[in-house]
Amino acid sequence: MRKIVALLTICSPLLIQAQGFQVSLQGQKQQAMAGAGTALMADGASLFYNPGGVSFLKKNSFSIGVTPVISHAKYADESSATVSQTNSPASFPFTAYMVFGRPASRLKYGVAVYTPFGSAIEWEKGWTGRFAVTRSELTTIYFQPTVSYKISEKVGIGAGFVYGYGKVNFERDIPITDNKGDYSSAKLEGTGNGFGFNAGIYYKSSERVSFGLTYRSEVKMNLDKGKATFTVPATLASSFPSGNFTASVPMPQIITFGTALKPCNNLTFVFDASMIGWKSFDTLAFDYETNTSELPDTKSPRNYKNAFSYRLGAEYSINKKIDARTGIKLLVSPIQDGYVTPEVPDATHVNYSAGLGYNMGRGMNIDLSFTFQSMKRKDTNIETQMSGTYKTYIFMPGISFNYNF
Repeated sequence: MRKIVALLTICSPLLIQAQGFQVSLQGQKQQAMAGAGTALMADGASLFYNPGGVSFLKKNSFSIGVTPVISHAKYADESSATVSQTNSPASFPFTAYMVFGRPASRLKYGVAVYTPFGSAIEWEKGWTGRFAVTRSELTTIYFQPTVSYKISEKVGIGAGFVYGYGKVNFERDIPITDNKGDYSSAKLEGTGNGFGFNAGIYYKSSERVSFGLTYRSEVKMNLDKGKATFTVPATLASSFPSGNFTASVPMPQIITFGTALKPCNNLTFVFDASMIGWKSFDTLAFDYETNTSELPDTKSPRNYKNAFSYRLGAEYSINKKIDARTGIKLLVSPIQDGYVTPEVPDATHVNYSAGLGYNMGRGMNIDLSFTFQSMKRKDTNIETQMSGTYKTYIFMPGISFNYNF
């Protein structure tokens, strides 16, 4: 039975979409340039990318955007040579930004709403890793009121308070069968919240060169009253009592340095380098409200390591109405060998992106982006002993509308 308990607790209900379980989909212009935007004040998404530069935006604005995430993964089991795949529904990370302030003022205000972590994965019925996960969904929404102040014509600072809301649904089979031969199952679901901040400084050394530095603090998502539901034969119901549980998952701190260079009027290059503090995610713990000899509180090691990402992008103004963008991004995986799970089959990889911007006139702009991501990782998990190769493909088309006033 101890092995059954381990299978109920070893995996975090999260799915890779970018690096670890971070999702970098907070602005269509920036996404098209590989997610670089720390030193380029392009639109309201700067509330996320660098609050310090928001005061340099020339107009007030409101924007909304969405990026459907369409993923497909396969797992080739080494021992059985079985190949399993996902039937995952699409997830829809979104953004909403508002920037306002008097035109002549050095002070700007803003409100940002965005989804930095979110995914959905469902493996085909009866797949090899059914005792690790069958279905997983995660939604997080951050609310960030922000203040930005232009100290001089070259320097701006800003910061925003972050309130994070999260929702989790996680399901898997249990290696116990009923009299019909059907496996038992476990379902963990709940909501949580956490607090943090986003701060930055922006330096415009000239009309053609600028720099940015930001710090986004850790936001620890606390699930205080999650609900655990176990569907098992009646004879084992007392050993697996359904009820509440608590858990905590850290959304890591991130430090980013960026620069933007404009060699000519029509062309801009951007570069960002980030350090993501994944080391804080060293253990996944579940505290069940009701414990039994078969369902004790558990701690499962994750041992993530701090990781880096590098983003290089470019924007070219074709004419007064159309801008073309492209970018490439290197993401170093924080997951060490022996800790890869079906929810986070992460690997060091490269992303490719491109997009267009169109000025519709009267203050209206539409921006499009597309990002492609592929990963391959072979690993043997030290707890489940699942040994095999994961291949993941993710397609992320995005669109946003922006109104300047």
